[in-house]
Amino acid sequence: MERKSRIRHPYLSGNFAPIKQTRPLTRCTHVGRIPKELAGGQYVRNGANPITNDDLGRDAHWFDGDGMLAGVLFRRGEKSGGIEPEFVNQYILTDVFLNAKDNYNLKRPLLPSIATLIRASLITVAVVVFRTLILVFLSRLPGSRKAIRRISVANTSVVYHDGRALATCESGPPIRFQLPGLDTVGWYNGRRAENESSPDDRSGFGGGGAMPFMKEWTTGHPRVDPITKELISFHAVFVKPFVYYSIVSPDTALAKESSRNSRFDVPIPGMSSPKMMHDFGVSARYTVIMDLPLSLNPMNSIRGRPVISYESAARSRYGVFPRYEPDKIQWFETNPCVIFHTANCWETTSTMPGAETCVHLVACRLTSAAVVFGAGALLPPVPKPAPPEYTEEEQCRLYYYSFPLVGEESDEGPMIRNQWALSAIPFEFPTLSSTHAMREARYIYGCSTGVSSFSTALGKSVKIDCIAKVDASTLISRGIANPPQQIKGCVDTRTIDEVMKSTDADDPVKLFQLPKGWFAQEPRFVSRGNPKTEDDGWLLTYVFDESQLNDDGECGDGAASELWIIDARNMRDIAARVKLPQRVPYGLHGAWFSEDDIASQRPYETVRREASKADIDTSNILSTARDIIEKWIG
Repeated sequence: MERKSRIRHPYLSGNFAPIKQTRPLTRCTHVGRIPKELAGGQYVRNGANPITNDDLGRDAHWFDGDGMLAGVLFRRGEKSGGIEPEFVNQYILTDVFLNAKDNYNLKRPLLPSIATLIRASLITVAVVVFRTLILVFLSRLPGSRKAIRRISVANTSVVYHDGRALATCESGPPIRFQLPGLDTVGWYNGRRAENESSPDDRSGFGGGGAMPFMKEWTTGHPRVDPITKELISFHAVFVKPFVYYSIVSPDTALAKESSRNSRFDVPIPGMSSPKMMHDFGVSARYTVIMDLPLSLNPMNSIRGRPVISYESAARSRYGVFPRYEPDKIQWFETNPCVIFHTANCWETTSTMPGAETCVHLVACRLTSAAVVFGAGALLPPVPKPAPPEYTEEEQCRLYYYSFPLVGEESDEGPMIRNQWALSAIPFEFPTLSSTHAMREARYIYGCSTGVSSFSTALGKSVKIDCIAKVDASTLISRGIANPPQQIKGCVDTRTIDEVMKSTDADDPVKLFQLPKGWFAQEPRFVSRGNPKTEDDGWLLTYVFDESQLNDDGECGDGAASELWIIDARNMRDIAARVKLPQRVPYGLHGAWFSEDDIASQRPYETVRREASKADIDTSNILSTARDIIEKWIG
């Protein structure tokens, strides 16, 4: 009998499919030599892994789903004296996860899919949002596994700040987890985390004023200054002023004596409307907020447009201000684009012919929002006609901006001086040496692909088959010496194939090509102990061999991933390959936590736990009513 193949959502199948098993720290085998610089540290990557996954025909998007952490600890061998890698993966125990775990009433995730918000009608959006609100209300009644007080699924990234490892997502505050076991401690408000014994009860993110729950929504990419150790973040909301700004100083004697104390929810003036803001730029002294024409606005439905909508005929705006003075923001305008990830930001000050401060930004610039639709297996809408000068080919490239700041005495408005791509190859998920962040770094690493763009055809998914290293300093210098066309121009116009053929040891673009059928994830740079050069270190990335997929394109129970440790200098040698006991689905962002980070974590009293049957009150009439309603709308 001939087997009928089923049509599967590309982001719910293959190695994008969620996994069901979690493991405590489990010994791994490896081949090659693990660099001594990794001893005692841990690599952890976050990503979406929906626990409620029964309805495979539902709307789904790569960015949906409960957060799951997957990590490799490079434990120092007590007897062998070597390094013994151990794998661990755990769900982040958010309110949404704890409510859904073992809740057989729910056939779909509690939160609406991003794919639904992109394409649905006003009525559909109203229905799915109303369903979420009802389920949140029901979670407060007896019989619920967990009351939902915050809707974040914490599935985007991870960061270390002031003795805490934090998981992030735009729909809520960061949530603390403990290294190396990845247990969830609790929500972090910028002052303290849930389940900590800290005496600091002052309000933090979202505290006070109107709509405090909304002001808790913290970017998935808060930045930690490697010098001051401050955490800098923004909070995008649906009402004016549309974005707030926070700086969290470390709780140290030096910070307490400083006049630059923590500040929370400072309004940023000048934003035009609610936007889908994922990242921003932070230098040693300045911050760059991006007001791009990708809206995230519930009011769009009333106007007959999707909640998430791209305006191809609108302008991109960049607000640049001193770190501690958002009221001094200067706005720069240019052609429309989408930027989800910035690579680095720094400032320079010149004295000739006159004193001038210029803020520089390197970011992954997309020329449309097609990738937002592609990650939900949706065709992008036909854009409205735009001026010819706005028309660009579909691409995602590493891009350079320079923003010369205007003095108060100047009669001229702010204008972008340079804006062009550094390389023509596709480039996303950027990373660099953490000690060079917010300063003029030379090297940027990231993901690339053999196809022309990160946008994909309907029914296909983005897969990473190249890791790229770009000498940004060299290419910026070339661009300034011989400027390409502003906005649409590119310094290095070579294709992936042309770069791969290069034998130049000093080539400003280098690629690590994965073997055929193997695909990587976002890399993370770890420096050598006493680096001789900025790139003297290693790139860590999870990889997966898709020859393990069966005839239906699915992963069997025995499918497993590896963690590769790649020489960041020559972008050729694999120092070691750690064989993991299971696969790690293609996910989002990770971070390296040093041995000192792990040892310096703050104490806590307890961690979050899943509810047991004994904890759930099913005898109350309200719990019976709650159960009936939940089954009906689940």
